Amino acid sequence: MGVVGSRRMTGYGRRVIEKIVPQLVFDGWTIVSGLMYGVDQTAHEVCLECAGKTIGVLGWGINYYAGEKENRLQERIVNSGGLLLSLWDSQAGTNWTFPARNKVVAEICRELIVVEAAAKSGALLTAHMVSRLSKKVWAVPGPITSSVSAGTNRLLAQGKALPWLGNSFQTPLIKPQNAILALIINEGLETSEIARRLGQPIEKVGAELSTLALTGLVEEK
Repeated sequence: MGVVGSRRMTGYGRRVIEKIVPQLVFDGWTIVSGLMYGVDQTAHEVCLECAGKTIGVLGWGINYYAGEKENRLQERIVNSGGLLLSLWDSQAGTNWTFPARNKVVAEICRELIVVEAAAKSGALLTAHMVSRLSKKVWAVPGPITSSVSAGTNRLLAQGKALPWLGNSFQTPLIKPQNAILALIINEGLETSEIARRLGQPIEKVGAELSTLALTGLVEEK
């Protein structure tokens, strides 16, 4: 799943990523993004925090030193079993390398979620590329007063993306691959009942529920 957006990420954008990415990781998706500061780096970081796999598509050469933060993140991705991709060896990032990177993101992701995007942005270019490949594009609606939501809101207004509104208001992006989530998606169950239905030890189920609760995917009542 591609997750892209503005370099000028807002607090709203960060909260959206913290909601979207853990769900995707637990549903078995690999997160694809462009490793630039803002939405891209945050998507990679949240994925890693959830022990997920992520692919960083670089807008610079694979051996180019883009900066301390970028270098640390690249190392974390590789050390976690993820993947770095680049079209170049030691090329610095320029105005023409980033659109080329966006094309790679569009080609390898199965679907795309645009979190925040200004009226003119690389994220919109990626969305256009994904759409031309007949792949699904999602956009997160944003405040009409926010310049970094102007692009996502326009995608929705023009019918070029489906609205991502959160699981409480829409059909989930995908059927959960996690056995517990698949079981409780439509009904609340006690830990003992979940363990009985899955044929698993109650201690194991309880530990996994605690992990899911920490990521916000389940709520204990």
